[in-house]
Amino acid sequence: MKNRFIRATVFFLIALGIFASFSEAQTPLPLSKPEEVGMDGKRLARVDELINEALARGDFPGAVLLVSRKGKIVWRKVYGLSQLVPEPEPMKVDMMFDLASITKPVATATSIMILVEQGKIRLWDRVRTYIPEFQPYLEEGGKPGEEARIFHLLTHTSGLPPYTDPKEVAAKYGDPCPTELLVKHIAGLRKEYRPGEKFVYSCLNYITLAQIVKIVSGQDLAEFSRNNIFQPLGMNSTCFVPPDELKSRCVPTEVINGQPLRGVVHDPLARLQGGISGNAGLFSTADDLAIFAQMMLNGGEFKGVRILSPLTVERMTEIFPRLRFAGRGFGWDLDSDYATVRGDLFGYNSYGHSGYTGTSIWIDPETRTVVIFLTNRVHPEDKGEVISMRSKVANVVAASIIRK
Repeated sequence: MKNRFIRATVFFLIALGIFASFSEAQTPLPLSKPEEVGMDGKRLARVDELINEALARGDFPGAVLLVSRKGKIVWRKVYGLSQLVPEPEPMKVDMMFDLASITKPVATATSIMILVEQGKIRLWDRVRTYIPEFQPYLEEGGKPGEEARIFHLLTHTSGLPPYTDPKEVAAKYGDPCPTELLVKHIAGLRKEYRPGEKFVYSCLNYITLAQIVKIVSGQDLAEFSRNNIFQPLGMNSTCFVPPDELKSRCVPTEVINGQPLRGVVHDPLARLQGGISGNAGLFSTADDLAIFAQMMLNGGEFKGVRILSPLTVERMTEIFPRLRFAGRGFGWDLDSDYATVRGDLFGYNSYGHSGYTGTSIWIDPETRTVVIFLTNRVHPEDKGEVISMRSKVANVVAASIIRK
């Protein structure tokens, strides 16, 4: 009965035209018809059918899709519901999503590379230079092996396991747990592989990187990224731990202890740290992410504000030559097993990232195209499916480009 009610509500919203295209609200980039930037609007409009079918299946309650090309927004549209419980509410274009692992490139890796540009760290530095407790891989007989370096953390090749048990950490260090204590715990974990031996996607790498940002800069990741990235760019709806006045704009995620998480990070280790973490915790809107993506496409600059140098952007968004097998740049995914967000048609110099909560961003320098697809697939019971939909949306967008 409840599922029938939810489906009926979705179709009712469709009938009312809630899935209107461009909002009259101010947009971060100029609006354009697809044809004005070499795209076929009819081909691009196929995304509607794809997403509406997914809504009808219950793959996710709602979504925001933003597509830009050559610095202009050609598609900016809301679909479905921002929440199902405690009662259905429509999605809105300015709503803030829990970005989950998109935090890794947008906040953490960018902050690390800013410190590199400032001459305060090197990617070749040993992790133990900053985290003395960081144990190396043990060779046969217990002999310490080669030490991991910062570039190993950035590319998920440090040897760390994918995750660690939040309940175990909380029992040992308390809840909330200070990041420095969690990082000491991570540092002492057994390394499963030699540094640079194997790609293992690990949130622990980026929690460690966030602590390095704090040690070097004296600011936690939230403060450093706000001061050096988000405020300069005018990304005013991007932050860790959204304040009370912004929580009504936050899309709820999973229902835990009878209440949906709203403005509270979904990732357990990030939540254990109070919401500020290198692996997850950033909240943002499609519009703000469009600003960040355009900054990257512009070689590190947006509207006269420079965040990164052109060379830094190039290094972040190419597969690191020492570790080609990983398919990763510094923070960004180009060709790992997680790069299905690219779809089948965008080139292999394109890059992006996805988030567990149902978020994704993909940036293609060749065609100067950005696809930002934000869903709330973990609401309300963490049972939604969005992996294949990301690829299909990317394919439709890419196929709509008829002139480079």
